[in-house]
Amino acid sequence: MKKVTAKDVAARAGVSVSAVSRAYRGNAPIAEDKRKAIFAAATALGYVSKVDQVLAKQSSNTISMVLSEMRNPFYPIVMDELTRMLPARGLKAIMHVVPAAEDVDTMIRQVIDFRTQGVILASSTITSGLARACRQNGIPAVLLNRVQTDSTMMAVCCDNYGGARTIARRFLDGGRQRIAFIGGRRDTSTHLERMRGFRDQLEEAGREIAVQFDGGFSYRQAYAAAQEMLVQRPMPDAVFCANDIMAIAMLDAARNKGISVPGDLAVIGFDDIPMAAWESYRLTTMRQPLRRMLDQAVDIILSAESYVGTGDIRVLAGELQERQSG
Repeated sequence: MKKVTAKDVAARAGVSVSAVSRAYRGNAPIAEDKRKAIFAAATALGYVSKVDQVLAKQSSNTISMVLSEMRNPFYPIVMDELTRMLPARGLKAIMHVVPAAEDVDTMIRQVIDFRTQGVILASSTITSGLARACRQNGIPAVLLNRVQTDSTMMAVCCDNYGGARTIARRFLDGGRQRIAFIGGRRDTSTHLERMRGFRDQLEEAGREIAVQFDGGFSYRQAYAAAQEMLVQRPMPDAVFCANDIMAIAMLDAARNKGISVPGDLAVIGFDDIPMAAWESYRLTTMRQPLRRMLDQAVDIILSAESYVGTGDIRVLAGELQERQSG
């Protein structure tokens, strides 16, 4: 079979050979539409650039992680934990951080170029397309704390559904009457499973979510939702926030309005980021077993040959961290 060259890629993409060369150099000037056309042509032809070859050699015994939402403190913690644990297993880490406005195709190409042993996807923004592209290129991809309805998907996640049920039971056992929910992003399995578990547990007790707001998994959006919730009459006496940063926003909003926590309002989060234990918050929250989740994600990658044509979804139980807020 004839070896595919940069000239072949250039002809298919309708550009010059020098443009193909520039496309593979991250700091070289080239129009984004041309870069996309070149990468699409290269993928279709099976072209492997010299850059790809060098990266492939450099990336043996290496795991990639794709992260987004870096304003959420949970994701820097994920990154730190992975980089700490991999050396003990003789592995290295490469991080790909997705800027908020990053083009999906460009990020997919960047990840594929590195040809690592596998990819851990901790991004809610490009999970589907990237996981599919990785599989097509023979690179194992494991979703972290996200699941999809795909029989070939590999994922490790906290028991979001079960954890949310535990939180609802705590509110019910504490005699809370008007129970609210501040959710994250409705297009993510994390939000959907936490909302569903919380709602189902309340409904089984003959109750319902009194009021619900979208917090977008962000401090700013959740703070605005909290301000709106706290002026309602009657005001909720308990609120489950689908992650810790939103729960912290709720605690700040309650403090600014002089509302007693947990006396007038019980607040529970999810994740157990370090800020949750700070003296000014003392947030009750569901802890994700992050170290075990990452260990199992790496295990799946290293044994990926066993999963050809099949999937593997592992769900690990969280643990309620009881502090003073709820």
